[in-house]
Amino acid sequence: MKVAVTGASGFVGRHVLTELIKHEMDIVAVTRDASRLSALGGSVQVVEMDIANPVPDSFERLGKPDVLIHMAWDGLPNYKSLHHFETELPKQYQFLKTMIQSGLPSLLVTGTCFEYGMQSGALAASMPTNPTNPYGYAKDALRQQLEYLKVTKPFNLTWGRLFYMYGEGQPNTSLYPKLKEAVSRGEQVFNMSGGEQLRDYLPAKEVAQQIVMLAMAQGDVGAVNICSGKPISVRRLVESWLSENNWEINLNLGHYPYPDYEPMAFWGQPSEALL
Repeated sequence: MKVAVTGASGFVGRHVLTELIKHEMDIVAVTRDASRLSALGGSVQVVEMDIANPVPDSFERLGKPDVLIHMAWDGLPNYKSLHHFETELPKQYQFLKTMIQSGLPSLLVTGTCFEYGMQSGALAASMPTNPTNPYGYAKDALRQQLEYLKVTKPFNLTWGRLFYMYGEGQPNTSLYPKLKEAVSRGEQVFNMSGGEQLRDYLPAKEVAQQIVMLAMAQGDVGAVNICSGKPISVRRLVESWLSENNWEINLNLGHYPYPDYEPMAFWGQPSEALL
């Protein structure tokens, strides 16, 4: 079995590669800069490719994989940028269409919980989407475009909606690395929101395990939630990180307002494909 991975040098991508290496398969990592994956050695074939300008033989250049795990997406974490549907959406679709029309049999794309919009409570993958920010809209539009493409060119599609995650290698703009950096600098106070919002968090390693399991199944399961299914307040989560790592810092709750692009309480309902 041969698996290709786009976005391989990103936060989640690196964890997915680590998980894939545990299995007996051929792995092709796609990146714009091969030097970012130089530490992988010979266990993974690294291919330099800019998916914004896909060549007609992209499928052949990646060794005609049995499944593509597609995680590449530019413009984050600015969820409100029009870039997501003005620039990112068309180039993403064109690359994936090129791969599918060339013979790619199975595709797993990582989506986002923002596709659900401002809906609260337990979110099931079967619920109608209602994105309220450009990033969520663009992701949901890409999913729909691929569903239409399936009508004319059948292929297996799994759409894995990611919720929240944390772990090593996460961008410095995220909560976990910000907290870790504040502690390492010896700061006395960590500024954050009120922390009462309920979210669905998973360690990045577990996210990678779910992605790889779905990809290896090569199924045509549509949308699934990649989540814990267990709501936790952001305050409790931060306090658990402090306890687990023996970090000492005071939390300045309420310093930042709650984000206006997500509801106060929502979490994923695990999909049957992952149970």
